[in-house]
Formats: sequence, C-alpha cells, structure tokens
Amino acid sequence: MHWIDWLIVIIPLAFIIGIAIYTKRFAHGIADFLAAGRVAGRYVISVGDLTAGLSVITLVAGAEQKYQTGFGINFWNNILAPIGIVLALTGYCTYRWRETRCLSKGQFIEERYGSKFFRIVTAFISSLAEMVTNAIGPAIAANFFIYYLGLPHRIMICGVNLPCYVIIVSLCLALAMVIIWPAGRISLLITDCFQGLLTYPIFVIIVGFILLNFSWDVDISPILWDRVPNQSFINPYDISELRDFNLFALLVTITSYIMNRASFYGNDTSNAGRTPHEQKMAGILGAWRNGFAYVMILLVSIIAVVFMNSGNFSHKGGDNKFDFTNNDVRKQLSKQVIDEVVDDEARRARLFAKIDTIPELDHKTGVDAPLSQTKNLDTIYFDTMQKELDDSPQGRYELQQYKTLYQQMMMPAVLSRLFPTGLFGLFCLLMIMLLLSTDDSRIFNAAGCIFQDVILPFYKRHLSTKEHLLLLRLTSLGVTLFFFMVALLFSQLDYINMFTTIMCALWLGGAGPIMIFGLYTRFGNLTGAWCAIIFGSGTSLLGLIFQRNWAYSIYPWLDSMSLVEPLNKILAVACQPFEPWVHWEMNPLKFPINSYEIFFISMIFSIVSYIAGSYLTYKPYDLDKLLHRGKYSDGHETKPEPWTLKTIFNKLVTITPEYTLGDRIIAWSVFGYSLVYSFGIAFLGVAVWNVFWPWPVNWWNSYFYWTSLIIPGIVGVVSTVWFMWGGLVDTRRLFVDLASRQDDPDDNGQVNEKTE
Repeated sequence: MHWIDWLIVIIPLAFIIGIAIYTKRFAHGIADFLAAGRVAGRYVISVGDLTAGLSVITLVAGAEQKYQTGFGINFWNNILAPIGIVLALTGYCTYRWRETRCLSKGQFIEERYGSKFFRIVTAFISSLAEMVTNAIGPAIAANFFIYYLGLPHRIMICGVNLPCYVIIVSLCLALAMVIIWPAGRISLLITDCFQGLLTYPIFVIIVGFILLNFSWDVDISPILWDRVPNQSFINPYDISELRDFNLFALLVTITSYIMNRASFYGNDTSNAGRTPHEQKMAGILGAWRNGFAYVMILLVSIIAVVFMNSGNFSHKGGDNKFDFTNNDVRKQLSKQVIDEVVDDEARRARLFAKIDTIPELDHKTGVDAPLSQTKNLDTIYFDTMQKELDDSPQGRYELQQYKTLYQQMMMPAVLSRLFPTGLFGLFCLLMIMLLLSTDDSRIFNAAGCIFQDVILPFYKRHLSTKEHLLLLRLTSLGVTLFFFMVALLFSQLDYINMFTTIMCALWLGGAGPIMIFGLYTRFGNLTGAWCAIIFGSGTSLLGLIFQRNWAYSIYPWLDSMSLVEPLNKILAVACQPFEPWVHWEMNPLKFPINSYEIFFISMIFSIVSYIAGSYLTYKPYDLDKLLHRGKYSDGHETKPEPWTLKTIFNKLVTITPEYTLGDRIIAWSVFGYSLVYSFGIAFLGVAVWNVFWPWPVNWWNSYFYWTSLIIPGIVGVVSTVWFMWGGLVDTRRLFVDLASRQDDPDDNGQVNEKTE
C-alpha cells in the first residue's frame, strides 16, 4: 500500500480505539455493561447495527453467491420488503421482548418455561452454533486481506517462518478485545455508531468511482444478459435451472425471517433502547439507514462478474482503461490459491507451470456461446486442476479447497488492482471497520450468553458488580480464544452462505417456536420446547454430520452396501414435487440435500413438535406476568388504542399514542417506500404485468438499473445526511444519560425469588 493509504487506515482506527477506552468511565453496573444502561436512542442503535450487521464475510459471501447465480433473484427478494416492514412497524417480538426486561434469552427461557436446566442446554446449543458460525468471520477476513493486500502466505520473522493467516487472525481478534474490555455494550454501541458514521461517505465514494469507470450499457448490461436459457443473471423469470441460491432458498429465508425473529434476542442491542417504543423505532429506521451500503455491495458484486467475464477487459488497451486484464487476475489468483492449499513445493511448481499453459481467454458477447454455471471462463482452470491433482481423498480435498478459495477471493483479487491510491486505502479501512464492528459484537454477544445463561445460573449467591464485570470480561477473552482456535482449524468446502446456514441451523432449527410461541402464546410449555430442540435442532445436527462426512465415509459405505442406486430413486421421488428448485441426486463428493433444504425441514419439524408436545401436556401460562402487564404493571404499560374509523389507518401502520409527529412521519414514509413502492409498484405490479405481457430484454435492463441503483442511490443521499446527524445527536445524549444514570445492583440477569 502507498503511505497515503496507510494514513487513511491508521488515523481513524486509532480514533476508534481511543473512544472505546474513553467509554470505560461510564460502565458502572451490569445493565450498563450488557445493555448500555437501557438508555440508548434510536439513531445510535440503528447506525451501530448497520456496521455490526455488515461485515467482510457479508461482502465476500455476497460476491461469491452473485458470481454464481447473478442478480435476477433480487427481484423476488422484494417479497421480503412488506414482511420486514410489517415486522418492524408492528414491533413483532421486539416490543414484547423489551417488555420482559430480560437481559438475555436464557433469562427469558428460564422465566417462561421454569427450568434452569433447559436454560443451560439452550444457551449451550445457541452459543456453540453462534460461535462456530461467527468464528469463520476472522478466517474469511484474514484470507480477504491476504489476497487484497497481496501478502505472502508465509512470513519470515526472526528466522521463524510464520503463516500470515495466523498473524492477521490474531490482530483482528486482539483489536476486538480492545473494544470490548473497557465498557462492554457501551463500547460496542458507541464505536459501532462512529464506524457507521465513517462508512457513509466511503460508500458514496466507492459507488461514484464504479459508476464513473463502468458504463451500464457498454460494460455491465451485455455481460449480465450473456447467460444460457433458464440461468439468467438479470431476468427473474428465466432462472429455473439455477441451483442452491434460488426461489426455494428465498422461501427458507422468509420462513426463518419470521420464525427466528427473536432467536438471538437479549445478547445484542435489542434490550439497549431507553423504552420499548424507542427500540421499536430503531428497527423501523433500519429500513432507511442502509442507503448506499446495499448499493455499494451490489456494485462490488456486479463489477467482479463484469470484469472477469467481459471481452472488453481480456486484453490491455482498447476499451480496457486499466493496466491489467481478467486473464492476469485469473492466473495470479489461481497461483495464490495453489500456494495456500498445496503443501508440497514440487507439486506447486508443477501446477504453476500448468496454469501458465492455459491460453488467454477472450469471450465475445453475442458471438461466442453464452456462459453457464457449468461452462464458463473459469471452467478450464477447474478442469486443469482436476486433471493434475490425484483422484484420492487428499486430491479431492485440495480440489475442493482450490475451487472454494478461488471463487471467494475473486472479488478482492479484482478490487485490489482496480482501486487507485486513496480509494485502495479507503476500502481497506472500510473492511477493517466492518470486521472490527462485527467480530467484537459477535464475541461479546456469545460471551454474554455463555456467562449469563450457562455460568450465572449455577451461582446461588448474588454476585457483586465488580466480580460480575470481571467475569464477563474474562468470558469475552475466553470466547476470543475459542474464535482463534476455530479460525486456525477452519476448513470450509462449501459456499459461505451455505456453511453459515447449516451451522446456525443447529440453534435456529429448533429455536423459533421456543421464542415466538413463548412471547405470544399461553399454551406453550416446557414439553413443547424440549420437542422443538430435539426434533428441530436434532435434524440440523444430523444434516451437518452427513454433509461433513459424506465424501470420506458415508458415500463409500453406501456404495459398498449397494445402496446408492436405491437411495437415488427414493430421493428422486421425494423431490419430484419441488423440481426444478429442489433437485436431490446421489453424488460421491457432496451430500445431495443442501443446507437450505436441511434448515427448512428442521424448522417444520420443530414447529409441529412444539405444538404437539405443548397441547399433549397443556397448562395455560400467565403471560401478563412475563410482560409486566395488567396487575403486574408498574405504571409503564401502554394501553391499546380502540378500533375506530379515525384510527384504522394508524393501525395499518401500527401507530400508537406513543408516536410523536416525527415518529408518524417516519412510520408513514417507511410504509410508503417499502410497501407502496418496493412491494406494490416495483414488485407486485411488475409481476402481474409480466404474467400477461412478458417484458423484453431492454425493459428488464432499465428496470434493474433504476430500481437497484438510481432510486436506492437517491435514498442513500438523503439517509447519509439524515443518519449522520441523528447518530451524532443520539451519541451525545447517550453519554449524558449514562453519566446521570443510577445503577441497580439487583439488575444483573439472575432469576431469584425476588424476580420470580
């Protein structure tokens, strides 16, 4: 990197670390450390959640997915808009969760189901699933920085040959602990908010650079349309043969979005709002806060696809304004990956020589045959590696690693050579901030869950505040070490989104009914909750075991028992009603049922088993006590507004008497943009139109351009100014409120006779 890039990275990073250390003076009690004293405003929560939600792994996984399946599926993702906005406007789960005043989901589970043992079991499952899933974040980020910065895989320090990967993972996790240690949630919330404020202008600059250097009509659109029938990268009605990330995956996402809304509540910012209404408004503002973030993520993915597949960039000069070609990127990337996955030096040299013999590819759009998922410009590299690597377990393992890293690191390999000095450093800073805000949040969330829900229930006495804070910090350090060990042992042989889906499903497969029905029903009980864990999470665990051991042991055993063909026929019959979106076929390398499909099956099993188990042992539960309503209210309960002609429209947007004029404007604007425009006009209206009069290519081209880039870009300009100002004001107020807050030593998450 140029010295200018180093300054761009180091100065803001030092400022963020300084803020984290400064916040230590505000952490007086457990509620401060775990929930920022429950005095946070809507903007500091919303802006902080932006960076805590985005991450390096989000960008890498998104680019990896879009490189394989394109952007046509984005049209159908508009179905999520009304669902998301209804959930936010109604305060679905968030409002009731805040009413429980629980500091963790484990505390909620023990109070709701009356079992300390069940609290510990669920906390262990959720923590393990969450930690293993999130621990790959530093691993993916380390690889990203190695490929983006062009670092060697091994570095000689004081005569010792050290893996660069280990050094970067160590630095990432050390920075996360520096943020967590001073004040816990306060440190995270404030530093995440400041990082969010810094990311807004960076998003704008990156979007501007890409739009200035790539023409939509000349560079982008022709490549997105250059696909075989039924595998379009832009036409949502021509994607039936796309595998893995298709409409069935969208169905699974929607189901999980609703059922697992509250499954990770308690160990995040969901209990930091100063009131339930403020917490709800932070969620509503989430519809506006992302602005340029999603536009930038989309464009980064598009540019990776376009640059690597366009004939305009296959040779220097002419239409190629850059000093490198996509052939250069492929060969350099391939050699970097080989250097990482193949240990033997002689074999690496042989593979390097083979890569050099691959001819330069020059795909002419509209002249050559369209590209597909199986036949594209990367196919020759995969075929070459398959021929050169031994057909043995080790050779197949190396091939899987090669293909996985090659696809994942395509985006950083392109951008590292695309961005000029200054912008190179800005993007590096952005990735570090997204990494830092995500890792520290996930480490702290897991640590809070482990201590509050696994360790704390064993304490019979009331912990002092000083002792409790020290144990929380030490638990965070322990989780950091766990992340480090998982990152070192990490071996991911599937798409990132597939891997994270099946790992999260170990908890989310059974968690939905436990949390949702626990908040909203009186019939749910401990028996139903146990059934949901056993049948839901158990199915996910079984699927994970089959996936990880399929090629090495399970498939060979089935083949030796002559069971492959009979099972193949059974799978074909089972998936027939769902073809072409679900296609199950026996394969010696990969378990035929993918992670999304396993996750969906586990959620169905958990819902059915929870309801059946609860009704078989039915005993009504006093929900008012849990929610502090009715006779259990302490005066802060909100009375429901009656249904009248005057209030019906407010109820449509779930506006209550708590709403100020500004709140009403925000709620109606979100309703109008998300439901009226995004869903009603941009999705439903277009979908109905295409049923009767299918659109031509140029219409879809204009549609994607306006709905995915121009209109979100305009919204992004407004939201950038809006949230930067709101975030600054709310951060200042948070400092004031924390300084004047009186701590309650009993408010530490322990369930005792007093709280029962």
